[in-house]
Amino acid sequence: MRLGVNIDHIATLRNARQINEPDPLFALEILKETQAEQVTIHLREDRRHITDFDAKRIIENSFLPVNIECSINPEIIEIICELKPHRATLVPERREEVTTEGGLDVIKFEDKIKKAIEKLNKNNIEVSLFIDPDFEQIKKSAALKAQMIELHTGKYANLHLALNTNINKTPFKVFENYDKSTLKKMLEDELILIKDGAKLANELNLEVAAGHGLNYQNVKEIASIKEISELNIGHSIIANSIFIGLKEAVERMIRLIN
Repeated sequence: MRLGVNIDHIATLRNARQINEPDPLFALEILKETQAEQVTIHLREDRRHITDFDAKRIIENSFLPVNIECSINPEIIEIICELKPHRATLVPERREEVTTEGGLDVIKFEDKIKKAIEKLNKNNIEVSLFIDPDFEQIKKSAALKAQMIELHTGKYANLHLALNTNINKTPFKVFENYDKSTLKKMLEDELILIKDGAKLANELNLEVAAGHGLNYQNVKEIASIKEISELNIGHSIIANSIFIGLKEAVERMIRLIN
């Protein structure tokens, strides 16, 4: 099980004061001391955290493969082709969202995604599609010849939090009227859906990653799915690094997933 560490929120902290620290580039040296196997960043259209300058320096200096999450906007795809990361993960993106709220609709945006995959592959960049654990979306991803998919675990993570904490805020308040037995069944169903989706993807020769909302409390169930070969985790690791340091935050996650 590979761990990709998303370092976006180091840049979020930096940008809160519009200064030059903390520099996400410095995370590379710390990750080198861990067993992390990938650096993940998201070059958003609004550049709310990682910038083009960050992305360029990270790719040029990283000893680990770099996975860039990005939208299917042709201008962004052009930038990714120039940057030449190891992989591009195509994600849905709305500027008003706080974080990515769901999977990419591969069926609805088939033509745009097909063009993006072809262009990226011609530039020797692998492509992963960030999608919900939906069988039709998985089948379409295979038909478009993506090399990989990343299953969106956001609903699973939100259900786990709603069931195991007293948090009753957005986005968790959507579950506030359910009793614990119902939440438990919903959580079990979502986990089965992720497992079955990963199995189907493997049968279609797609490598499978998973990510979004994963943390120290909920990661074990996802990590135990044998068809999933990679997890991309950012917010939880960076948030905990404030208290225990980035190296320990990464290593603690690696101990849990392995």
